[in-house]
Amino acid sequence: MIIDSHSHAWPRWPYQPPVPDFESRGRVEQLLYEMDQAGVDQAVIVCARIDHNPDNNDYVAEQVQRYPDRLHQFADVDCSWWPTYHTPGAADRLREAADRWPIKGFTHYLKADDDGAWLYSDEGLAFFEVAAQRRLIASIACRPQHQPAIRRVAAAFPTLPILIHHLGGVRQDEAPPRPLLQEVLESARYPNIYLKFSGFAYVATVQWDFPYWETHPVIRPLYEHYGPRRMCWGSDYPVVRKFMTYRQALEAFRTHCTFVPEEEKPWILGQNLAHLLETGQVPH
Repeated sequence: MIIDSHSHAWPRWPYQPPVPDFESRGRVEQLLYEMDQAGVDQAVIVCARIDHNPDNNDYVAEQVQRYPDRLHQFADVDCSWWPTYHTPGAADRLREAADRWPIKGFTHYLKADDDGAWLYSDEGLAFFEVAAQRRLIASIACRPQHQPAIRRVAAAFPTLPILIHHLGGVRQDEAPPRPLLQEVLESARYPNIYLKFSGFAYVATVQWDFPYWETHPVIRPLYEHYGPRRMCWGSDYPVVRKFMTYRQALEAFRTHCTFVPEEEKPWILGQNLAHLLETGQVPH
């Protein structure tokens, strides 16, 4: 089974410049079509209530109810663009989201200039305590400098799966000794921190250069530290269309990451995420 750990769906295209298919490019039917063409069985939709889509949580919940065997929802809860970002009451808002929508997890996007200290504040710890109690996967969009704060959360809630977006935000062009990469590697010591094997174009200096060979010196040490049991492949569809096709987003890992043994790839392609979605907890 192949499960896409990172996709999006919107009824109205949220990005600039304007596109001619504003009301269809981001719709869930497009995602399902691409999944079928590439042989992908299921996908997690990471909600994002960004431009033109303040109702994205509701839209995705409706689609999950329409396609319960194909789709899973991670609700947008207090992401960086939302007015409640890091304001009092986050734990209650997460609890309300879990009661309202059929979610398996939630996503929380951190601001690029944020130091992450809120994550281990009293408010932040109460927020993640609800996640652990409800067995929700915490899908976190962050930069490498946020890793020390994330490690503190991981230590406080060892059963909580923390799934980091897009290889932790590392870049191929970081100069040696790559201190930002080292921060992400350091987090591999915590067994409940996972990485999404996604966002190859964000790592690369030439974002359209499939199959992204230049990223391998950065991606390989991440794989070697986290191992095949704590990485999950993701497409970043439909945003990924700026750089490559859905199928290429899959094959950039499956075909071209030859440093990963073939017998280990099924874990990254779906088995790891299937366990998390079923149990909401890291394996014992």
